[in-house]
Parts: sequence; C-alpha cells; structure tokens
Amino acid sequence: MDESSAAAKPAYRRVVLKLSGEALAGEMGFGIDPAIVDGIARQVGEVVTLGIETAIVVGGGNIWRGALGWTRGMDRATADYMGMLATCINALALQDALENHGIDTRVQTAIEMKEVAEPYIRRRAIRHLQKGRVVIFAAGTGNPYFSTDTTAALRAAEIEADAMLKATNTAGVYDSDPARNPEAQKYDEIQYLDVLNRGLAVMDSTATSLCMDNDIPIVVFDLGVYGNIKRVIMGESIGTFVRGGKKDES
Repeated sequence: MDESSAAAKPAYRRVVLKLSGEALAGEMGFGIDPAIVDGIARQVGEVVTLGIETAIVVGGGNIWRGALGWTRGMDRATADYMGMLATCINALALQDALENHGIDTRVQTAIEMKEVAEPYIRRRAIRHLQKGRVVIFAAGTGNPYFSTDTTAALRAAEIEADAMLKATNTAGVYDSDPARNPEAQKYDEIQYLDVLNRGLAVMDSTATSLCMDNDIPIVVFDLGVYGNIKRVIMGESIGTFVRGGKKDES
C-alpha cells in the first residue's frame, strides 16, 4: 500500500520541459504541424492537472537554425537572432494550443516584443507558475552564441526547478548514435561528468555544465510516445536520468 501511494506521487514539483523546434514539425520536417502541437499541449495539460508547475523552452530549428546561416557565411549574431525569433513563433503556436485546452499560459521573451508577449522577468515567471499557469520562455537568453538547451538550463536554475526534462526523438542517452549503430546501448542513469567527458549527445556542453554546477537533474526521454511527459513526472523509469554534480564530487 505504501509503495502504491509513493508511486502515485509526482516526483517533481516544478520542471522545465525542453522541446526542440523540430518536434513541432512532425513528419513534415519544416514548419508547424497543428496535430503534433495539439498532442504536446494535451500531454502538458495532463501534467498541469497534477499541480506540477510547468515551464517550457522550445527551440526554433523547424523554422530556422542559426548554425545553418553562420556556417554558410552569414554573420553569427544575425543568424542567431533570427533563430531566437523562430522560437517566438513556436512559443505562440504552443500557447495557442495550450489555451485551446483551457490551460492558462504566458509567453515570456528575452527580446522585448510587448505586443505579443511579456518580457522575461524572473519573479513574474515564478508567480505565474505558482498560480498554475504554464510559462513558455522564448527568444533564448536574448544573446547570440547560446543554444536553447543552455536557455533551458539557465531558466531551470533561475526559477529553482526540480528537474529539466529534455524531450527528444530517441529513448534516452546512448553510448553511440542508435540511428547509425544498432548495437548502441542506452544508459538508464549517467553522471554529468561522464556525459561531458564522453561527448555524449545530450545537450551542448554549456547547458550540461550549467545543470551540473547547479545540481539540476536532467531526464532525457522520447517525446514520440504519448504520455511520456506524465510518466517522467510520476518518476517512472523511462529514458535516461543524468545526475551528479558538486554533491557527488565532494
């Protein structure tokens, strides 16, 4: 009885969910698939009804990738700013889908655009979360040279999230690319330093280091399986749990 009660209790109180822009495109590969966005919104709604304070960071790769521009001769800062604006488009689409399901949502941007979203203010974001609103952080950190993974790690630290949930198109973190190596082995749990030292494709090193320095666990899981967001929140053993940091090093 005690075990079932414990299993029914959410593992986290406040989380940051990191979504790639490509996740919103679905099989189209580009742009926004309304059906995919609606499915994500319904999954987030299941989490919100549990009383979990939920923040989201979404990428912009389905519209524009800064790396595509600057590797082909475009000014790096300009290309990155274009990517930040792409994340705002995705954030508004996600907000619309969430509110269609009756979920109160706020978009906060690191680049000021008062007509469509609030400016990012840490205390206001926390207050929204405490009131049960989903907060979507858009426009990255507001600075070029930083990925949306780093944005998610930074915002998770700022709002004192219990965990960062990294939604991907694979079942977790592998020792090699499972798309190229059918013998690739998935890690159920791994430490931050191992991720960094082995160059594993979890997030960029800046984001991973930021989570390590602030002892924010990362759960990497497959967004393609409906209900996985709730399963992670409930503490089910899916995906890969990335942990460690200062406490383990001492």
